[in-house]
Amino acid sequence: MIAKRVDVVRSRGPLNSDGPTALLVTALSLEYRAVRKHLVDLRTVVHPSGTIYEVGTFGCGPNNWNVVLVETGMGNNIAAIETSRAIDGFEPEVAIFVGVAGGLKDVEIGDVVAADYVYGHESAKLTDKFQSRIKSFGCGFPLVHVARMVRRKECWHHRVTSGQTPTSYVGPLASGEQILAGVRTQTHDLIEQFCGDSLAVETEGWGFLFAAHASGDLPAIVVRGISDLTAGKSAEMDLANQPAAADHAAAFAFELIAEVSSVFGGVFGFEGQG
Repeated sequence: MIAKRVDVVRSRGPLNSDGPTALLVTALSLEYRAVRKHLVDLRTVVHPSGTIYEVGTFGCGPNNWNVVLVETGMGNNIAAIETSRAIDGFEPEVAIFVGVAGGLKDVEIGDVVAADYVYGHESAKLTDKFQSRIKSFGCGFPLVHVARMVRRKECWHHRVTSGQTPTSYVGPLASGEQILAGVRTQTHDLIEQFCGDSLAVETEGWGFLFAAHASGDLPAIVVRGISDLTAGKSAEMDLANQPAAADHAAAFAFELIAEVSSVFGGVFGFEGQG
């Protein structure tokens, strides 16, 4: 579907309706496409700085959500910049990062992890010994509880288009600028020692949550589909598994939005169904 027209962000960005707004952030084009297919009435919106968004509609019960979609590129720094810019421009009620990740423990390829905490595992002091200074952000409290409900109900599988029935988890993620492609690395050892409950590793969630925290603690959460395990990662595996992993993460994210409407509507300033 080709976006209908191009608008420019002025004050609060142009939206499709008076309903609530969700900001969905991705890093990769395949993640962007996985989110985009859940939206209708798409149009292009351009920020004065040059960032290009698509604004679409996601219908769930009595509430049509405005969804602002952006692809940031990889890394925590650019994720923080672009998330902050989008929050300022569109004033969303919630923000969700949707993407793929590498599994560390307990998960299989295709599973989904909705984060409750994200560890920034690269912060440290180096003298004659290594001193970890890991920083962490918690995801939005009501969104974490909605994610747990989605996990329990498993009704999100009807949004999956891969034909699979993946398992979902709610738990910590480790976030840094490095791509882990093996378990015999210093970074893998560091994560195992200092944030050993992390289910998966990724590269944007910490910066995304920092931006949400700096924007009045906007409720935000990171949802990741497992596209590989750090043991045995390869370009061939990425090509084969990333599209389905992104599809699963997007399916979970949109079920989460639908449940926000149903259960926690009052928290976000609109009428819910429950």
